[in-house]
Amino acid sequence: MENTASNKPQKGFLAQRPRSMFESFVHNETSGPILLFAATVVALAWANSPWGASYFALWKLPLKIGFRPLFSMDLHHWIDDGLMALFFLVVGLEIKREIVKGELSSMRQASIENSPEFCFDW
Repeated sequence: MENTASNKPQKGFLAQRPRSMFESFVHNETSGPILLFAATVVALAWANSPWGASYFALWKLPLKIGFRPLFSMDLHHWIDDGLMALFFLVVGLEIKREIVKGELSSMRQASIENSPEFCFDW
């Protein structure tokens, strides 16, 4: 059998497996906002449905970590205290990265004259 371009084995073809639909969605930049929007729609529909009492009861669900009463709070307080602190930590780290290596690393790039909202005559 002749070795032509059509039956020649492709290098790296087996090494690169095709992405599944889930992997493509997760690696897409718009996946986060789509999931947040979907969760918001579900939460609004659930809270305003006849089963809304179960939605509000979920927020009062007690969650305990360990045996000490110090780590016993309801779901609402865990989200307010813990996840919001984590969120602002990540935001702070992103700002630091922009100042150290990103667009805010030089005064010329960070100057207010280069900002598009101040370039227009009001």
